[in-house]
Amino acid sequence: MDTQTWDALAASMKNAYTAGLGEGAVPRPVIMPLVRGELVGLIWLRPVETGKDALTGIAQLSNIAAAAGADEIVLAWETHDIATACELPVIGPAPCLNLVHATKDGHTLHQFPYTQQSLARSPEGLATVEPQWLPAPQPQPGGELVPPVQAAVDYSFIPLELDHPSPFGVTVILMEEDGYSVRLTEAFAL
Repeated sequence: MDTQTWDALAASMKNAYTAGLGEGAVPRPVIMPLVRGELVGLIWLRPVETGKDALTGIAQLSNIAAAAGADEIVLAWETHDIATACELPVIGPAPCLNLVHATKDGHTLHQFPYTQQSLARSPEGLATVEPQWLPAPQPQPGGELVPPVQAAVDYSFIPLELDHPSPFGVTVILMEEDGYSVRLTEAFAL
């Protein structure tokens, strides 16, 4: 992945987190598969129940990457959000936006820790929060990933074997039916 693409994806995730926190919630985990440097799209986690369903749902983010034949992926998640949803211990800084850039040959973990600054309260009593980004630690080649993210990374590069004329198209449809939010780029739109 070239630096310009990486910078654009990282900036878009930071902007999504700023907007999400301003609305009272961090965005759900999202995977961004790439094929020969071309972004396939963004696939956001479906609504999940705490525990096993969250673990499974995150791992299944890999399905479109595998169906598209992705040669690299970027997956984004928030440390505390995943730990809570999956009933796992918090690993690494929290709160923190994590981005893992992976290929079939390995991965690099990028962490963007932040503090939450309260800005105002809505009429409903919800606090409007804005992240104050802290200095990011050095990228960690082979950095430790929480189990569901590691599974999503691993499964992203195992080709799906579907007996269907359009494995990618049917995978997109099935994931949307399961509640995943799939936004494909123009090059991969069905």
